Amino acid sequence: MTLARLRGLEPVLDHRACTIILGSFPGAASLQAGHYYAHPRNQFWPILAAVLDAPLTSLPFEERYACLRRHRVALWDVLATCRRTGSLDSAIRDPLANDLQALNEHAPALERVLFNGRTAARSEPWFRARGLQTSVLPSTSPAYASVSFEKKLEVWQQALSNHRKGAG
Repeated sequence: MTLARLRGLEPVLDHRACTIILGSFPGAASLQAGHYYAHPRNQFWPILAAVLDAPLTSLPFEERYACLRRHRVALWDVLATCRRTGSLDSAIRDPLANDLQALNEHAPALERVLFNGRTAARSEPWFRARGLQTSVLPSTSPAYASVSFEKKLEVWQQALSNHRKGAG
């Protein structure tokens, strides 16, 4: 039996973005909800809420995205489509990448790429070769439980504090 091809989410992006956070591909809960990091145990929104000092976890997703845009942060995934059962990156089959080259047109102020986990970071050399600053951050996925919330928060705070200094 062939798995159906899954399609990812549209980017949260505008022309002022100077940092983009790239995941690998949305998990099943996010695809079902139609929003990034919708699984209640994913630590993405609690971490970003602490870093940006904003009540993101209590806001509807569209307001979360608006807050990211105000902070000049974009959000997307490196993969546009794939086949997968469940939500684990290790289960991804037949991946097709998003048009990352289009970021030049849609986010001309982009300076920095933060990768949410190692699977997303496979595209890191491509961005670095184009002169962008890159950082590989610990995954916020509930499947990546070997690193504590506190340690993840510390690493994410460092990466995004550098962003805030550069965002002006």
